[in-house]
Amino acid sequence: MTKLVTGLIFCLSAFCVSHVAVAETGAELMQALNSRVLRIQVGLNNGQYGLGSGVVVADNQVVTNCHVVANASSISVMSGGAAYRAVGVKPDWKHDVCMLQMEDLPVTPVAMKSSTTLTYEQPVFTIGYPGFVPAPVSTQGVVKGLFSMDDSVIVRATSSFSVGASGGGLFDTAGNLVGLITLKSPGKNAYYYYMSIDWVQALIHQPASPIKVKSELPFWAKPASQWPHFMRVVYPYLHQDWQGLRQVAQQWVEQEPQNNEAWFYLATAEYGTTDLKLAEQHLHRVIAMNGQHSQAMYYLGLIAEKTGDHMAALENVESLRLLDADKAAELQLAMKTLP
Repeated sequence: MTKLVTGLIFCLSAFCVSHVAVAETGAELMQALNSRVLRIQVGLNNGQYGLGSGVVVADNQVVTNCHVVANASSISVMSGGAAYRAVGVKPDWKHDVCMLQMEDLPVTPVAMKSSTTLTYEQPVFTIGYPGFVPAPVSTQGVVKGLFSMDDSVIVRATSSFSVGASGGGLFDTAGNLVGLITLKSPGKNAYYYYMSIDWVQALIHQPASPIKVKSELPFWAKPASQWPHFMRVVYPYLHQDWQGLRQVAQQWVEQEPQNNEAWFYLATAEYGTTDLKLAEQHLHRVIAMNGQHSQAMYYLGLIAEKTGDHMAALENVESLRLLDADKAAELQLAMKTLP
């Protein structure tokens, strides 16, 4: 949405370059999906307005983010140049997922697939309405993280998005809706997050409330002390605050010992503090849990090269090449610059 909550580390605060994924998904599929991802116009209680995106997921039901429609006095969706007014809303404020109840919306729904079926490095693409563009924009990427929350997962993918795309869709290559565009971390190395389709499906058969409802903060907009661990590790990781990262990751491991991401961030903190033996042990644990964790392979390659096992480092390059060619090339370059 174009109206923003300020003062948050995690927000939709910058426009991103996007790439149309027609070649990867097929022109006919893209055309069909583009007609089912709609622009949302929100009239606010203060007399201003906001814009966002939404996806038709059932007859006369459009899902979007709750932060797109928070404090709304009226909500409309645009389809084929016409505006259709929402008559009710079904909010899941905690997960930032809101379902709009429509009347006589002449748009067929998309197919949906549980976010829990996604795998690391799986190709995905987004469709949304960033900024004031007249037509939907698509970006492409791959899944890089699946973070357990409640009864489902938060998805992190490399497909970028920017202001206005909130509430748009994340799709697999078959055209199934697998995530809801929601938030990003700040900076040029942003992490992009998508809410679970399981929470979308849970709202479809719920009763709708009036449009003018009291809004609540989603989990990601609360104070940093209340963030889930997958959000709390981002800043120290990207800023190489290894001691800070180690502290947060250790807490995460203690609370979720079966979470491969918790062990990965602990291992990277150990690598950053030159505790290479322990880092290697924990990275192998990550790979045992998730054989497609390309970032863990990357750090294992660095450790092998640092400790003089050049052949093992090259093996990690080859393993990476099958999953993430860019990361494999990055590892090769890093190996040449290690002391």
